[in-house]
Amino acid sequence: MAQQQKFDLKVFQINIWHEGTQVPNGLQVIAEEIIDKDPDIVLFSEIKHRTDTGFIRQIIQVLKANGATYYGKGNNENLDVGLISKYPLKFPDVEQEKNELPAVSKTKISIKGRDFIFYSAHLDYTNYACYLPRGYDGVTWKKLPAPINNNEEVLTANKLSQRDEAIAAVISDVEKESKNQLIILAGDFNEPSHLDWTEATKDLFDHRGTVIPWHCSVMLYDAGFLDAFRVRFPNPVTHPGFTFPSYNKDVDINKLTWAPDVDERDRIDYIYYLQNPSIQVKDVHVVGPVETVVRAKKQDRDSQDQFLVPKAVWPTDHKALLATFEIN
Repeated sequence: MAQQQKFDLKVFQINIWHEGTQVPNGLQVIAEEIIDKDPDIVLFSEIKHRTDTGFIRQIIQVLKANGATYYGKGNNENLDVGLISKYPLKFPDVEQEKNELPAVSKTKISIKGRDFIFYSAHLDYTNYACYLPRGYDGVTWKKLPAPINNNEEVLTANKLSQRDEAIAAVISDVEKESKNQLIILAGDFNEPSHLDWTEATKDLFDHRGTVIPWHCSVMLYDAGFLDAFRVRFPNPVTHPGFTFPSYNKDVDINKLTWAPDVDERDRIDYIYYLQNPSIQVKDVHVVGPVETVVRAKKQDRDSQDQFLVPKAVWPTDHKALLATFEIN
């Protein structure tokens, strides 16, 4: 049997903040970032279906006009996620749109003789329970009389979201698939990780003494998934990897914060992969401005995180991720 070819695969995950409409010339800016970072796969969240043409088709056209060829799946109006790829999709768009996963799209792609499944996710933003220890309501985003730092109460509130149901559906779907495929799940989860709210960080970032086993990350680890960023950078103190909120020089800072009196920074955007000897993390970068937002003010870089900065205008209030995997 011939030995399979080794290659690197670059996966880019980005929340595009209402299709880039919150910054000038957002569509072109998103395309410029993709061309600059040169990923093989791009997984989007916050596609808002603002035109009949559809964001995926538009971004493919803009990329093509700038010399970059990508393929994409047609928009499903029930989802605000999508994917484009340097490699043709395994099935026509019409097949791809037959999707029964809540808040998640599923795409199969063959890359250099290897079969992949990509899940693109944008999970429920309500019941944002990581605000409770910080003294803000996770539904109304209003200040509470006092912070809630009781783990049981925080996790009970977290379960009221639909995030854990979406992840359970993905895990169930993965179990039905052939184990010969390599599986990557990426997106905006709107929930922190149990790998970040640890004993080491309980007195940092306004965690208020809490150590919380957040549902989605625990479920995924129990199912055999790994968090690419934490595989590469296991220390949440030196490498917090915050993805929200991101500073954006072209946006009023009051539009970037939901809890203006606290340090609300969290890592809520992820690239996960199912453990398999044929896929290893080679490198991960946070993509976006190095600055963040703390208490409604610009916070200069205060971590050892590894950044790829924007080419010009940054199109979103999140930071993105670029992971390079070694496939063998």
